[in-house]
Amino acid sequence: MDQSAELREFLRSRRARLSPEETGIPTDEGSTRRVPGLRREELARLAGVSTDYYTRLEQGRQLNVSESVLDAVARALRLETVERAYLFELARPRPHRAGRARPARPQRVRPGVYSMLRMLEGRSPAFVLGLRADVLASNQLARALITDFEKLPHRERNLARFMFLNEAARELYLDWERCAAEMVSTLRLRAGQHPDDRLLTELVGELVIKSPEFRAWWAGHTVCEKTHGAKRFHHPLVGQMIMSYEIFAVPGGDNQTLCVYTVEEDSPSEAALQLLANWTSTTDTNGTITSPNGAQPPVPDRVLPPTPQAEPPA
Repeated sequence: MDQSAELREFLRSRRARLSPEETGIPTDEGSTRRVPGLRREELARLAGVSTDYYTRLEQGRQLNVSESVLDAVARALRLETVERAYLFELARPRPHRAGRARPARPQRVRPGVYSMLRMLEGRSPAFVLGLRADVLASNQLARALITDFEKLPHRERNLARFMFLNEAARELYLDWERCAAEMVSTLRLRAGQHPDDRLLTELVGELVIKSPEFRAWWAGHTVCEKTHGAKRFHHPLVGQMIMSYEIFAVPGGDNQTLCVYTVEEDSPSEAALQLLANWTSTTDTNGTITSPNGAQPPVPDRVLPPTPQAEPPA
């Protein structure tokens, strides 16, 4: 990833979302502005730096910036906590690495984490994601809920690829646009933290080419770090479910996170999840979920209420 280009586009995108009115900058009545948002000189004034200095920063020509200046720019741009951290990552000078890049080291899940996944079996879908949204491990209930990643080629065991390149994902996630946009924002954050990761760069490049939605959201330069929330699923076997999720960083896990889904007690979602768990426990050797006599489970006809959802990033 081109660090200077990413810094330039991120600052431009954040500057474009601010208007003079909301920042208290007076404008000439009836005047027209050629670009949306604040001008560079206006942002520089808010940050307390010269226009020339801010211009060099936005153009990526000033990559040895003090924390106090970056903090002032972050305040002027009204960045959220995760956006501020992202700005600091992009503006941090990185040592030049001569020669060929080292091959990516495979991410491995500790035996203790596998034990946790087994303990959650039959109760909660749970899986471990790596740096690039690779599904490194999952319990059987998670595979029944989303897809059986273990039966896919290693390269395809990736939640981002599933979400954008597999049509089944659009049926499974009832709020697909919101969930997919959040995935893009998370990958954007990881790319800023690991600009030299070749496999991550290849993943982003593939999705930019193959998915117009990914391409549009990636160009928005939105970053986020999701740690909890709720998602609505429509499973082809058991119908609709509202599931809460918690995401935990795996200590010493080399950028691994544990994702656990739960449902509200005594809710229609709990009944649907239990039904899925029951059929999962009788999965045959081909991985097809069936009952002991081969019948398909009944699909509930209930319709669950929608969950609050945020607007997808522009």
